[in-house]
Amino acid sequence: MKQKTSSNQIQQLVDVGPVISSGKEGIVFANLASILSEIRKLKGVRGYIMRSETAAIVDLAEEGVLNEYAMLASQICECTPGMMKQFNLTDIESIIVEGKTVKVLCINIGENRIGVFMDKACSHAWIVKRLLL
Repeated sequence: MKQKTSSNQIQQLVDVGPVISSGKEGIVFANLASILSEIRKLKGVRGYIMRSETAAIVDLAEEGVLNEYAMLASQICECTPGMMKQFNLTDIESIIVEGKTVKVLCINIGENRIGVFMDKACSHAWIVKRLLL
């Protein structure tokens, strides 16, 4: 059963701000947040959205694109299981979706869903390696 995520739900999650809990999941979230803040400084990276079951962090250069970018990243993550089944894949490490001028890298790490938005010309290989260490 597919779950649709409304822009209201995303906005509520973002308004709460990052809540880093103790325990293994909180440590992973904090480590990923640190790595993403480094990645954000790279030339061509427009920003990122990371969310878990209990927290979310958003850092986007452009104002007014939060809802669109959040919906795009969410839809990409939700369609991954269907793509895996359709192409008989057992595991997907990351997904790149390219538009005319922008591309998004989506990665699930544990319960954390990450979308990194960048210019189309920006190289994503190092970003993938850095996140999956």
